[in-house]
Amino acid sequence: MPEQSIKSEDMTLKRAFQDFYTVPDYQREYVWGEADAKGQRGDEVEQFLRDILTEYELATAQNAPEYFIGTIVVCADSSNVFELIDGQQRMTTSFVTLCAVRDAMIELNAQLPDELSGQIAAASMDWQGKTTHRERLTLQYEDSQGVLKHYARGDWNLAPKIGTRSIANIAGAYKTVREFLRAQFHDDPLQILRFYAYLTAKVKLIRIETPSVAKALKIFETVNDRGAGLDAMDLLKNLLFMSAAPEQFTALKDKWKQVVDGIYGVGEKPLRFLRYFIFAEFEVADLKLQEDGIYDWFLKNASQTGHQKHPLVFVERLLEASRAYAGFTKGQNPDGSPSRGIANTRIFGGSAIRQHYILLLSGRNLNKLNFERLTEEVENLMFAYLITNTPTRDYERSVVEGARQLRKITDAEFAAFCSEYFAARKSQLSREFGNALSKMYSWETRAFRLRYMLAKLTQAVDVRAYGDGGNYGDLMHYYAANNDIEHIYPMNPSDEALAEFGEKADEHIASRIGNLVLVEQAINRLLGNKAYSQKKTVYPQSQFLLVRCQAEHPAFGVADKITKAIAGLPSFLAWDEGAVLKRQDFLTSLAREVWRVPSN
Repeated sequence: MPEQSIKSEDMTLKRAFQDFYTVPDYQREYVWGEADAKGQRGDEVEQFLRDILTEYELATAQNAPEYFIGTIVVCADSSNVFELIDGQQRMTTSFVTLCAVRDAMIELNAQLPDELSGQIAAASMDWQGKTTHRERLTLQYEDSQGVLKHYARGDWNLAPKIGTRSIANIAGAYKTVREFLRAQFHDDPLQILRFYAYLTAKVKLIRIETPSVAKALKIFETVNDRGAGLDAMDLLKNLLFMSAAPEQFTALKDKWKQVVDGIYGVGEKPLRFLRYFIFAEFEVADLKLQEDGIYDWFLKNASQTGHQKHPLVFVERLLEASRAYAGFTKGQNPDGSPSRGIANTRIFGGSAIRQHYILLLSGRNLNKLNFERLTEEVENLMFAYLITNTPTRDYERSVVEGARQLRKITDAEFAAFCSEYFAARKSQLSREFGNALSKMYSWETRAFRLRYMLAKLTQAVDVRAYGDGGNYGDLMHYYAANNDIEHIYPMNPSDEALAEFGEKADEHIASRIGNLVLVEQAINRLLGNKAYSQKKTVYPQSQFLLVRCQAEHPAFGVADKITKAIAGLPSFLAWDEGAVLKRQDFLTSLAREVWRVPSN
């Protein structure tokens, strides 16, 4: 009868930690307890312990329920050490728990169970009789930097707590276990001992042993049910290793780590990047593709992506795109230089809107001049979509369609693409754009978006007059916190301002966009809630032309550039409801010019 190539064994943690395990260097880092963008750590370790505790508390003197923590997939190397292909998060957490139990018992001056030390580290002998002392679990990937040895040897206080993701996460896991033991068992060594006994004797797993790494990787895919166990990034990485030759593993691992570290390094989510990369680079029939469908998409589109035939080439392409994506989050062009367009979209888009990165990714290989124009066109279109409250699904669908066209064109064809794509879509939004701005109140858009809009309009007038050099070309010069949004007719008017403004049909007229102007803080302090007759003597002190021309045009040369620039600006000797609406109509027309939205 032929020997089975795959072995499956149901075992307790006590049995599992009679063997030696290593997590190979191409595996992902230890991520349980990973902190999010706000610094809040995940609760996987806490949940792992609480689930075990729940079963432990059901135990009686006669019987204790078993608790199953899942399946691990391993492959034995020439030294009979098991490479962990799947299950390293659970095994690492279990190992750290054993170390924490030992350290807690030592600090309580309690006698250690005889078998505990051997479950953490022991000696092994090879076929030549050479004995090696080693930990039951070792991490070979670079991110770990040998930190697990400190915990295994009881030097937890000497172990680094920051550095790499794994160092921080393992330190967090150890701390969580120690706090859990203290909170649940109140430094009672007998209770800790009983929990340890249950943990090692009644917590079980299934270990699947394969004869080769390739077979283990295939089982990893099956066990995780095409995405149910791990996210698409982990499963895609597995797909690449399944397709790669062993001699490519190191290069593949290094480049993959650069992708993930680069995206995490700018506070972004790798899965979001991967989804945007797909839309930017490939034909996607289902424009509703979400993160949970990414892995299946790769399985069905290997001929398009090339990840099976040329995994290393694919990951190099992914790495190049991830570097550009990381740059976008910092307001940079693909070459690392500052981009006004990208920086501006970050200002008014907020922290959640990233769909325009799909277009930027698809156009990242354009020459610098064309790419910079792309960022400006993206800024204008994105603002038009947001100000008209276009549903996110429609906005994203439009962006994906643009990327589909953009990735196929050359630099010579780019101008035509802008006319066909950007101009056409802004034309479709023209009526809603005009209606939204001509009727807008300040509360109808986010505060940072309102500030962006007023800053952009104020900047546009100055650029007409002075050009875009120096501060005039930098939107932050206008958006900055040392400028205020001033209500020309005050929100809380003085008696004089109230009488001077006169009757109003709209009780919320003070919140109309036409009643708002961006001024320096020092100017705003002088304006206060005064009447317009007093304010209009202060406006000329502003450095912003749109403010200086509010009441009357200052005198410049007869036909110089500044005079021409301000010729079309309205000025108001008096301020009432009619003036507010007239100025709002002007700002709407100026907005069409600034964001290049035609008037159909």
